[in-house]
Amino acid sequence: MSPQHLARAVPPASGDPRRGIVRTDAALAAPELAEVVARRGRAAVRTAVRAAQDRARQGEIAPDEVVAAARQALEDQRAATEVFNATGVVLHTNLGRAQLGPDAVDALVAASGCTDVELDLASGVRARRGRQTLDALSRRVPDAAGVLVVNNGAAALVLALTALAQGREVLVSRGEMVEIGDGFRIPDLLESTGVRLREVGTTNRTRLADYADAVTERTAAILKVHPSNFRVEGFTSEATITELATLGLPVVADTGSGLLAPDPALPDEPDAATALRAGATVVTCSGDKLLGGPQAGLVFGDADTVERLRRHPLQRALRADKLALAALAATLDAATTPTSVAIHADEAELRARAEQLASLVEGQLPVEVVPSAGRVGGGAAPGLPLPGWALALPESYADRLRLASPPVVARVEAGRTLVDVRCLPPDRLGEVAGAIREVASRA
Repeated sequence: MSPQHLARAVPPASGDPRRGIVRTDAALAAPELAEVVARRGRAAVRTAVRAAQDRARQGEIAPDEVVAAARQALEDQRAATEVFNATGVVLHTNLGRAQLGPDAVDALVAASGCTDVELDLASGVRARRGRQTLDALSRRVPDAAGVLVVNNGAAALVLALTALAQGREVLVSRGEMVEIGDGFRIPDLLESTGVRLREVGTTNRTRLADYADAVTERTAAILKVHPSNFRVEGFTSEATITELATLGLPVVADTGSGLLAPDPALPDEPDAATALRAGATVVTCSGDKLLGGPQAGLVFGDADTVERLRRHPLQRALRADKLALAALAATLDAATTPTSVAIHADEAELRARAEQLASLVEGQLPVEVVPSAGRVGGGAAPGLPLPGWALALPESYADRLRLASPPVVARVEAGRTLVDVRCLPPDRLGEVAGAIREVASRA
């Protein structure tokens, strides 16, 4: 029975100021809501129905739209909506940064139930938490005698400095006192843990002598932060990790972007292996950026120091969950990742992909395949363009594509909507074309 028939067949509940509003019990029995009741539970659906009834009483919706409005409200409560990243930005923070590879997705699903995250199946006794992930991390960065995983990059840095320098001073260059996403500033983050930061040098030039002159009995460590989301050019200089290591203090290097080894395509991006070989005591970075894995904070260093971090009480509050550990292990062992594929994509192949997308929407609206300069994003490789190709559409399409089914997030540039194909899965171009055709038909 349709919600319209229900509305006519069931008398209005007592006290309803509007006639024809379906009763709660009748709405819950509607076929349109039966599957939702089974999936979400009767209480959640009842709450949605009553909210829709209130909207009908207030005249916001018609009385015969209660069931449909309740179902839509429940659908809108989904934890997340899959979108297509057509911005050309590989690590788009607002879109969740790295796309997980198929092996990581399979591992995440497998770990959603019971898993051996802290159990040795052979002996039946408790084991090191996430040992498969830690072993994979050690294989990827053999220069690290100790490795640790926490829940994000900022947590890794906070844990390292709290364990090494709580209540004492840490030296940091003025040019590295950075602000990260959503207004969070590294100085505020670290000082909230009881670490006192002492700035040395100037914004554009900081020498080894600036650090050496600032060392006192209160100094516990030196912090080296890669300014990943901006560049200072011109009259500049900075002390290297190799130089800082000569001062006899622990050097904590926050490389940020999660590059584990040098990449010729990212020549200015620091990596964990090189930082360790240069003399860093601890290196921290993120797992959901260039590494291409889930959100995680990675810690590398000598065995004693990393064990000190692992045993610190704060580590228990910052540890990674079983899902992140499983997806991270699969990412580390994979031959490649969607992030790496997108960054290293061949320009000619991208043009062919854009032309294929254009062919799928031709006849629906005029389209043009145009060059498009993508970006790495995620605070990595600022200013480095990634030459690619996009489908150019009218500017008004950007808002409509975000609300299409499926949603497509594109980029507006020079009065046009650019659907950049760099991060679009080649085997799902038909779905993107379908969203464009849907928008075109309404336009």
